[in-house]
Amino acid sequence: MNSMWESLGPELWPAFWLTIKLTFWSAIGSLILGTILTAMRVSPVGILRRIATFYITTVRNTPLTLVLLLCSFGLYQNLGLMLASRESDTWLADNNYRLAILGFVLYTSCFVAESLRSGINTVDFGQAEAARSLGLNFGQTFSAIIFPQAVRAAIVPLGNTLIALTKNTTVASVIGVAEASLLMKSTIEFHANQLFLIFGIFALGFLILTLPMGVGLGALANKLAVKK
Repeated sequence: MNSMWESLGPELWPAFWLTIKLTFWSAIGSLILGTILTAMRVSPVGILRRIATFYITTVRNTPLTLVLLLCSFGLYQNLGLMLASRESDTWLADNNYRLAILGFVLYTSCFVAESLRSGINTVDFGQAEAARSLGLNFGQTFSAIIFPQAVRAAIVPLGNTLIALTKNTTVASVIGVAEASLLMKSTIEFHANQLFLIFGIFALGFLILTLPMGVGLGALANKLAVKK
């Protein structure tokens, strides 16, 4: 057991810190792209609605592993997309890290869009009608009236999406990103006799990350709930 801690201890926090950074940047990107997809999904322009619907339906039903492999093998190895400078000594690790974030954004934004659309469905349609009667265009109505209420109503599903994203970061190991699950796999390879202990350590780590999210976002949802 001592040998396991000697090899695992110094690497445990850096691995979970990378998981936190993956979650943070992916969440921000997913919220931005998800908001754009939501606006397209409810837009009066038919072609935008069809594009958003096709994208969301397609990506949501594609395994996340395939999305990340597409970013790594398709965008980087076949198309030469570089998200890090080759002059850096860690360019390959940085490139894989940023490709993983890109993959998570492309995937998770679909669930963000659906969460926001569920929030939009709670907004009284009469408010949009009233806004149009006052001369507001779609962009003004969406940004000033519909979207703020939709976000408040969608805090719980958005929180569930954030928790799912945190757990989904474990898939980044398939393209060589050294986050927590990759460390767990390498630790198990050298200390297979302590399998359950290793699983318990990493399960506890993810529980520490996700449990405060659920509690905090639940309290925020109750505080900002739209009064009917």
